[in-house]
This record gives sequence, C-alpha cells and structure tokens, in this order.
Amino acid sequence: MKFTTDQEIFWSGNFGDDYINRNKNNDLLTSNISFFINALRRTKKINDCIEFGANIGMNIKALKTIFPKIDFYAVEINEKATRHLKSVIPSENIFQESILDFEVKQKRDLVLIKGVLIHINPDEILKVYRKLVESTNKYLLIAEYYSRKPEALMYRGFKDKLFKRDFAGEILDQYPDLNLVDYGFVYHKDPKFPQDDITWFLLEKI
Repeated sequence: MKFTTDQEIFWSGNFGDDYINRNKNNDLLTSNISFFINALRRTKKINDCIEFGANIGMNIKALKTIFPKIDFYAVEINEKATRHLKSVIPSENIFQESILDFEVKQKRDLVLIKGVLIHINPDEILKVYRKLVESTNKYLLIAEYYSRKPEALMYRGFKDKLFKRDFAGEILDQYPDLNLVDYGFVYHKDPKFPQDDITWFLLEKI
C-alpha cells in the first residue's frame, strides 16, 4: 500500500505492531462493555456496525456481547492487526487499508471511531469526517480526546502523531443532517471501568 501521510506510515508499521500488545487486555474488554452500554443507551434498532480503525477488535468484541446478532465490519490499516481481527469477525468484513483510501459503498446503522481521529493528519481530517458521515444511515459514535481548539501533543516521544480538537462539534457544524443525541466523559481513574480520559459523542442522522 502507498500512503500519503506520516501518520499512516506510523500506524501501518512497527509502532502499530507494538500497539497490538498494549491493546490485549481483559480489563480493557470489561471497561469497553461498560462504555458501550452507556454510550449507546439511547440508540434504537441497530442491524450492523462498521468500526474505523478497529485494531485487533477489542471494541467489536465488547459490542458483540451487547449486540450478539448484528453484523460487524472493520477498517484497519495495520496488517498484523487484521490477522487478529479475522478471529473476531469474518475476513470478508475486514477492509485492510487506510481510512483515507476507504471507499464508502454501503451505509451501516452504527459507525464507530474510537481513539483514531486523534491520530489523523489534520490536513486530511475533513476527508475522514465525510467518510464517517457517508457511512452511516443512523448513528455515528465518536470517542476521542477533546479540546475546544485544535492542538498537537507529543505521543510516546513522537511529534505530530496526536492531535486534539472538537471533532464532534466540527462534524455537527458541517453536516446539518446530524443531531447530537448524547455525550459523556470516561475518566482514567474510574474505580471500576477506567478508559483513557475519553470524551464521547453519539450523533444521529435525521
């Protein structure tokens, strides 16, 4: 695959491979189940879901415990991660490619992106917003670090690999056919179900 941004190269290579080991965690699975029960409590009938940046499928594993009968799809840039994903969902439901290259051919009831927008090159963020919105016919769940103004932070010693901003607010400003249904925050010191200081937003297409 040919990539156009440093961030794609970063996550498709050795750093993305190393991330897999940090993401294998039974406690994370339990926290994710709690997270999704809360974040999706105001949704109605969901028949299918696609996750952008699914890695090894920890989010999908959690969602499958809540929605055991729906179909899951995933977009993932890292080849090693997709090998793990094949034990979670059918291989034909996995798109091993960059989000920037993904072509939307079918809409899903739930589109999920969690901890991924923060790693997208800011010059490409509008393109990703469009793909997310075009991919849903009902719900879009965004879970990321939040900042009212765009800012870049160091990420594990690397520059220009983590960017915070008001992702949901920007999407709502650009796409008036979306409504904010619910939102919340999960704290890293939560005594039962910690996450990584994630702010989440549930949007619905009207």
